[in-house]
Amino acid sequence: MSWRSGSRGVVLTAYHPSGGGDGDDPPGGRRSGQYTMNHDHSKKIPDGASFDRSGSQDSLDELSMDDYWKELENIHETRGNNHEERAALVVKEPDEGELEEEWLKEAGLSNLFGESSGDSLESMVFLSTLTRTQKAAVEKRVETVTQTMRKKNKQHQIPDVRDIFRVQNDSKGKVCDGSEPSTVRTSENKSETQDGTKGPNFSLGMDEQKTPAEDMPFSDTDINLEISFAEQAANLKDSSIGKMCKGGGGDTLLPNFRLPKDKTGTTRIGDLAPQDMKKVYSLALIELTALYDILGTEFKQQKAVKIKTKDSGLFGVPLSVLLEQDQKKVPGTKIPLIFQKLIAQIEEATLETEGLLRIPGVATRIKSLCQELEAKFYEGTFNWENVKQHDAASLLKLFIRELPQPLLTVEYLKAFQDVQNLPTKKQQLQALNLLVLLLPEANRDTLKVLLEFLQRVIDHRDKNKMTLKNVAMVMAPNLFTFHGFGSKTIEQSEFVMAAGTANVMRFMIQYQKLLWTIPKFIVNQVRKQNTESQKKEKKDKSMKKLLKKMAYDREKHEKQEKTPNDADVPQGVIRVQAPHLSKVSMAIQLTEELKAGDVVARFLSQKSGNVQTLKKEEVFLYEIGGNIGERCLDDDTYMKDLYQLNPNAEWVIKSKQS
Repeated sequence: MSWRSGSRGVVLTAYHPSGGGDGDDPPGGRRSGQYTMNHDHSKKIPDGASFDRSGSQDSLDELSMDDYWKELENIHETRGNNHEERAALVVKEPDEGELEEEWLKEAGLSNLFGESSGDSLESMVFLSTLTRTQKAAVEKRVETVTQTMRKKNKQHQIPDVRDIFRVQNDSKGKVCDGSEPSTVRTSENKSETQDGTKGPNFSLGMDEQKTPAEDMPFSDTDINLEISFAEQAANLKDSSIGKMCKGGGGDTLLPNFRLPKDKTGTTRIGDLAPQDMKKVYSLALIELTALYDILGTEFKQQKAVKIKTKDSGLFGVPLSVLLEQDQKKVPGTKIPLIFQKLIAQIEEATLETEGLLRIPGVATRIKSLCQELEAKFYEGTFNWENVKQHDAASLLKLFIRELPQPLLTVEYLKAFQDVQNLPTKKQQLQALNLLVLLLPEANRDTLKVLLEFLQRVIDHRDKNKMTLKNVAMVMAPNLFTFHGFGSKTIEQSEFVMAAGTANVMRFMIQYQKLLWTIPKFIVNQVRKQNTESQKKEKKDKSMKKLLKKMAYDREKHEKQEKTPNDADVPQGVIRVQAPHLSKVSMAIQLTEELKAGDVVARFLSQKSGNVQTLKKEEVFLYEIGGNIGERCLDDDTYMKDLYQLNPNAEWVIKSKQS
């Protein structure tokens, strides 16, 4: 079993089972073996090779790729010294329609088909907030599932996909006529809600007469978070701008992408309540699929068959199990303790060490340290003085590689790899943004800590000689060549894949702050879902008992709605609560320039109680209720603009930890 690429001067010879034959690996597992690699420097990469495109991004010379191949060789050498049996992770090949059915379940739309298809009012609310490209993505998957069910003669109700979207469109009294390319009317009435009261506007990136995006110019390096990414791609596809935006293979610097300031505040991962994050997940999945559909790139979630994994220890243990162990030691921890300690150990020496992350520790010593850590780490008896800096770096990379499922998950690892195939760098960044939103919380938190650490290493590049490109080359094999996929990873490890994944790694490091931002158009879709759900609840007779229990809150809410000029809270004034501070409540006059940070500072300026012990970075202003569950505000949020977007919210100052 071998892979060759003579024209590119790279030869990878994979291990053979102990029998020496070329047969398939035994189903129960595989034994790690030695890999050898020969890199022929005399052979040049031909001009115009397939990797010289926006997908592979920058022109990568052989010297820069050497770091990748050497890292891969070090990985295989480390595995060669580990003779323990390891079960290969089996990726299940889905049956016809199964992939689409699973996708609809993941998107929270399982009641559009199957036995529960008759009870789809909740899905109708959800569908009413989608853009046209998002609807098209859903419609395509529902159609596939419907056809599959008909073929299998399933006996439950099978709705026609056209009926699903007709109901949703008819409920608005209007069907999208498609008169404007790639846009859709899904925003609520601009001036009135269904009950005739004034309501806030939500811009979802559709064909409103004027969107906020038109109020400000967006340059090629601005990341527009107010308009759906798929809608932007659809518009670019038919315009000359799209041709101009394509990244060339020759530029060596990544664009200086930036986020234009949003007056209603930037929303980052961790700022929203869990119930709203579930909606964000569904919307991000649909948006990513719509984006890939528009760009003609196949998006398929992989599905791993469950395998037996270790239920204790450090290396080769699922993140969820590790965190369960660690939270018994340190309640509330979100990052594995061993992962935190290894990073701290590397930084304790100095990040100026030349070749940091690139130069490996001795393989036999790494194996010995692993065994000792497994036995002594949780007991607190492990002697960290014996761990050299390069050993700690090798152990950190080993931890990532040995996870039973990849840090980027089985479901989305291929999607992360395929980002390199998207036409423009901006679209690659948009796709990565959505993929980060789709990661499980433990994976996402651990990835964030890793990327922040890698950036700190790069910050010392003048001394350690580890530039962004060098670090990406070294780390890409550790995140993208997952051992659990068996031989498939090796067979795909050609130059294009290596260069592409290294460049995806560069994107994740370079633009990590942007990647942890939740696009405004998705937050607005969540707001609209919440608003529509609240209307539905008010009309639902079965909710009467629950509403009676909430009588006090309801009366208070109605009082605010009916008497905006109440003496307690005059028009243009909000009441901010701070229950854990000595000044528990304060009326704040809204002005054009008042920001969330100003409100917090006003509370902290009160010299009494425990206020003096609190620092500004420890407490935040929250927007709670109305059309959002809960949202932590960044300091630059303009309060008057946000109030207009969510007039029924309550405003509370508290620490993020609580």
